[in-house]
Amino acid sequence: MISRLLHRISQRYASKWFILLIDLCIVIFTFFFAYIIRFNFQIEFDVDELLNQLPYVFFAALISFLLVGSHKGVVRFTGFKDVVNIIIGVNILATILIITTFLSRQYDFEEYYNIPGSIVYIHLLLNILFLIGFKFFVKSLYNNLTQDFKSQKNVLIFGAGSSGMITYDAINNDPASQSEVIGFIDDNDQKIGKKINLLTVYAFNKINPSFIEKHQVEEVIISIQTIESARLLEITGKLFSLGLKVKIVPPVKQWIDGDLSVVQIKEVKIEDLLGREPISIANPEMIDEYENQIIFITGAAGSIGSEIARKVAQYNYKKLILIDSAESALYDIEQEFVQSGKSRFIAVIADVRDNKRMEQLFDQYKPKIVFHAAAYKHVPLMENNPYEAVSVNIIGTKNMADLSVKHSVKKFVLISTDKAVNPTNVMGATKRIAELYVNCLQIKGSTKFITTRFGNVLGSNGSVIPLFKKQIDSGGPLTVTHKDITRYFMTISEACQLVLEAATMGNGGEIFVFDMGKSVKIYDLAVNMIILSGLRFPEDIDIKITGLRPGEKIYEELLADGENTRPTYHEKIMIAKTKKLEVVEIEERIERLCLTNTKMQNLEIVSIIKEIVPEYRSNNSTFEVLDIKK
Repeated sequence: MISRLLHRISQRYASKWFILLIDLCIVIFTFFFAYIIRFNFQIEFDVDELLNQLPYVFFAALISFLLVGSHKGVVRFTGFKDVVNIIIGVNILATILIITTFLSRQYDFEEYYNIPGSIVYIHLLLNILFLIGFKFFVKSLYNNLTQDFKSQKNVLIFGAGSSGMITYDAINNDPASQSEVIGFIDDNDQKIGKKINLLTVYAFNKINPSFIEKHQVEEVIISIQTIESARLLEITGKLFSLGLKVKIVPPVKQWIDGDLSVVQIKEVKIEDLLGREPISIANPEMIDEYENQIIFITGAAGSIGSEIARKVAQYNYKKLILIDSAESALYDIEQEFVQSGKSRFIAVIADVRDNKRMEQLFDQYKPKIVFHAAAYKHVPLMENNPYEAVSVNIIGTKNMADLSVKHSVKKFVLISTDKAVNPTNVMGATKRIAELYVNCLQIKGSTKFITTRFGNVLGSNGSVIPLFKKQIDSGGPLTVTHKDITRYFMTISEACQLVLEAATMGNGGEIFVFDMGKSVKIYDLAVNMIILSGLRFPEDIDIKITGLRPGEKIYEELLADGENTRPTYHEKIMIAKTKKLEVVEIEERIERLCLTNTKMQNLEIVSIIKEIVPEYRSNNSTFEVLDIKK
């Protein structure tokens, strides 16, 4: 019964006019108390004079509080800004009293305007003490009452700096929060042992099983704005081993209107442990680039294509055509757009290999920008199915590129991969041929052909992260092909920002590459994911080395032999300087591959691919026999 009553009360804020009335009553009380203090707690002053002054003090306070709006705050959420407002209000009140006292003495006003200066100053200090104290008393009383009727979990905040204090305030001021902060953790020896808001700052090495049991700690929130991923992994690893939940406060730039909300405090993700700062791009020219444009996105139901679509949808495009042959996945992105209120988009079931169908779409919609993300990308599957790799990655790209030239598309952006660099597999080699073909077309029309290369994308369909998650859920083991295998990683959001930025800055013929920091060992990534899942390696889940798959590299590259880079205006984006192409010869070979693909066996198909891409050397594959003959 009491809990329901408190819940109903919590849903209603007290009237601001009622709060104003209480504040004014406090001011009247403190004015009388100021006289008592001034005269050593003796009634040795003119009571009639005080009573005459009370209405004037009341109205002066009313004007002061209305000016600063100190009564508009919600008492149970009282914070620093409310305290500042109160201090400003009582100082305005004191100023009014001093000025009127001075004028009354100068011009012989009525006596009740003449308030002794000592009374004004005592009154000022009492107002600050009582008004602020009253609000924090009500806030504390409310929190204590409500906490008695809801389950609480004890929480520690890692970071006793300004970010930690903001996190503390956010938790305390959130009525829905079920967390109670019982202390801080910090690495700074000068802070350890001291108290913040009456809460102790503990050393990290003191957080052990006995400490956890004694204080019944369930969760730790990491609130440090600048922390290296290696240190973050060390911290989370120890906390997970103690059976604690771990959350992290996002960067300040992600806070809503500059204020931290409890809902923004999320569990630590694998992206936080990649060893580099997330890449962000903010280019106002992108607004003009997509203004009133008709845009095609192929592979729009895939991980990259769908994210490109979401980002393009933030601009004022004229029409957005989402193209994919995967019916169910395309339906999902269509429904997502419908539910979010996006308009002027059309989802089209079509296959980039079908040239007539693509011609029909170009005739019907007349696009000006094409993002070509449709591709087969799984290395082992394409190694066993080179016909399909050629069909989609080369012929599909050729169809879209040729039609873009024919229909005077303004820009064509090819989504490539780091596996196209010095390829060791069919998938990477076919993507390299796609790069070569669009570069050959650069001189054949007005269309600007732009290529973007990225590494592995976290969370994309078929990538290692979802695979590891499934293996963890099933109890392991996690499978890694080689203990020393490394890969570059970025988030889907980062990859798609690169694509949009490339389309904006590209003048045609460029291959854009990302400064993705250091490559990540997949073995270490597997260990980190086990730790992030709250499990122990290898006690709970082990890692099994399975051996390299056909066509798989130990490490990936972003630049081919003979390539180097030149910078762009964004420090994280570079342009690869490519070797001069023998356009006619390359086009003839690509044309022959496309025409004869259906008539050849796997070895014959790969043989022609190797002629077009001489640096292609098969690795751990049946096609290595073709390299021996060279």
